[in-house]
Amino acid sequence: MTHSPARAPIGAPGVRRLTTTLYGYAFLDEFVLLYPVYALLFADTGLSVGQMSSLFVLWSATGVLLEVPSGAWADAVSRRLLLWLGPLLGAAGFALWVLFPSYWAFAAGFVLWGARGALGSGALEALVYEELERLGAADWYARLMGRAHAAGQAAVMTAMALAGPVFAGYGYPAVGAASVLACLLCAATATRFPEHRAPAPADGDDEGWAATLRAGLAEARRDRSVRGALLLVPAVAAVWGALDEYTPLLARDTGAPDAAIPHLLMMIWAGVTAGSLLAGPAGRLGRKGFAALLTAAALALAVGAGAGTPAGLALVALAFGGFQLATVLADARLQRRIEGTGRATLTSVAGLGTELTTIAVYVTYAPLASATAHGTAFALLAAPCLVTALLVAVRR
Repeated sequence: MTHSPARAPIGAPGVRRLTTTLYGYAFLDEFVLLYPVYALLFADTGLSVGQMSSLFVLWSATGVLLEVPSGAWADAVSRRLLLWLGPLLGAAGFALWVLFPSYWAFAAGFVLWGARGALGSGALEALVYEELERLGAADWYARLMGRAHAAGQAAVMTAMALAGPVFAGYGYPAVGAASVLACLLCAATATRFPEHRAPAPADGDDEGWAATLRAGLAEARRDRSVRGALLLVPAVAAVWGALDEYTPLLARDTGAPDAAIPHLLMMIWAGVTAGSLLAGPAGRLGRKGFAALLTAAALALAVGAGAGTPAGLALVALAFGGFQLATVLADARLQRRIEGTGRATLTSVAGLGTELTTIAVYVTYAPLASATAHGTAFALLAAPCLVTALLVAVRR
């Protein structure tokens, strides 16, 4: 791990420009009014839970195919380029959903959304970490990324608050139009990111991105601590990230009316936001403390979801907050261990592991929810999180 000898203040001009752009980008990236209602759009179009899960699998499969190549591309060309290109793809996907609501339009939208996520995954973390390192402020990474996640979650909650009245008054076309506009503003904001790195040169006749891909993977092969950090990210992030897509259905199963569902989801995302904001103070959490955090979150998820009541969703909110905190800490741990030039590549490898594990959760969830209630499916899927906590506690 390399650090500049002095720790720059968080209010230094270079740090301030980076963080202002980062927070604005994170907010607009998540300010999507379709988020709290798109599962309802699918259901109202006539899709079954199995069809919805197949769409989620397609979404993740797109990420699997593009995650690592896009990370290598970001290392070889420009991370900022990928950060403004991705939201434009998302805008096109959301427009398809509301203009042509059908299974195949939803599928095409998820492919575009998956490409959007792959382009940003790895590129954002690498750009922010290396810009902070250049400014002598790499130690601020976990705190600033936690705040960026909190900005995104504040956007989610704001979108949920607005989605109810907008949807009630104007229906799916209005929430879709607002979502497309947010994507376009996000792309414009991304052009303001500072980027003080030259693209990786091509190696002879070889494409630059292929050379950076090999260099990044070589670092993972030779450094055991990097491999461990790569495995921890998907183990922590995938299960709760996949379950988030089903939270509107979990809320509906509690007997809450559709108009109240966005407000219940706001409570869950308030917990996630709190978890993000705790990333700075929890940055030095030890191995046993990290394992205890995962254990508490898994138990809260199982009990809260299994209760089958709106009040039980408060425990789900606490659980998601704990998982979000653990996710930010796992990412910061990975960034500290990467020393080579393939930072976006290796971060994308972790993203690939997350996508593969997420697909496994989607495939598992459909039969579980069809045979039982959504709350029971959530509770059963808390078990892998307990296993991860045990492995963290017993292994160095």
